[in-house]
Amino acid sequence: MSIPKAELHLHIEGTLEPELAFRLAERNGVALPFGSVDELRAAYRFDDLQSFLDLYYRLMDVLRTEQDFTDLAEEYLTRAAAQGVRHAEIFFDPQAHTARGVPIETVINGLGAALDRSEAAHGISTGLILCFLRDLSAGSALDTLESAKPYLDRITAVGLDSAEVGNPPSKFTAVYERARELGLRAVAHAGEEGPASYVWEALDLLKVERIDHGLRCLEDEELVARLVRERIPLTVCPFSNVRLRCVDTLADHPLRRMLDAGLVATVNSDDPAYFGGYVGQNLTETAAALGLTAQQQYTLARNSFEASFLDRQTRDRYLAELDAWAAASA
Repeated sequence: MSIPKAELHLHIEGTLEPELAFRLAERNGVALPFGSVDELRAAYRFDDLQSFLDLYYRLMDVLRTEQDFTDLAEEYLTRAAAQGVRHAEIFFDPQAHTARGVPIETVINGLGAALDRSEAAHGISTGLILCFLRDLSAGSALDTLESAKPYLDRITAVGLDSAEVGNPPSKFTAVYERARELGLRAVAHAGEEGPASYVWEALDLLKVERIDHGLRCLEDEELVARLVRERIPLTVCPFSNVRLRCVDTLADHPLRRMLDAGLVATVNSDDPAYFGGYVGQNLTETAAALGLTAQQQYTLARNSFEASFLDRQTRDRYLAELDAWAAASA
């Protein structure tokens, strides 16, 4: 049995496996520019973040109806449960859908139908994180946030994703201020391809509680010291970092250095359909490549629950389950 864990950096659109993409394309009468599942999977070779995003947004066109989003979430939850996930805080990109004429309520209601039964069906508690596309305007982000107000009971937090370079967190300061007024928590992608200064901006201007990726924090000793001191979690995605050329191989990944520095690192899968594996595979294969000990893998799993937005009682229950698993595995 896989070690119990939370997944905190998962784009639901990035769980669109080629097989499901073709089924939804047929259902919705969408022509894909690929002749087969194998041809599509072969296209999952990326030079950088932008080359990935180009295909990522292109394939989203198959997602049209509530049932499509329900099916997408259901397939992720099934795979996640098999890899030991007990809690998942799931990113979604409403602007990528509303720009195609798919209403935000279709997205949220469709995902919600799967998430509402997730604990009973899969043993996974869930939360939704509404992400803003940082390469669009702050005005568009603010409009999206306002359009989500009728659904705030389903949304845990806001996030910031898409093309990082040239789109600093400071661009969205007012949007995040509005999100806090609405009672939402806050996270943001920073320090993936963008510089360490973007992490500072996310902390100081957006007032985020977690940094998604954060690899480049290691270039700034003062920043590392702050992240350690304030116990700001980093949601690290090893397979993603390799596939998008942020690091050359898993053996070169800085996760071990992060742990050695005392950073609150967690392991996640980001866009697993595109990057070659779900969270359990990210953890076990990265641990093998870096020679992580059983204690370090336990620390990563424990960090994932402690970094979550779960209420204390539920978090403590999962931590007790993790400790029982560790004792049984010793």
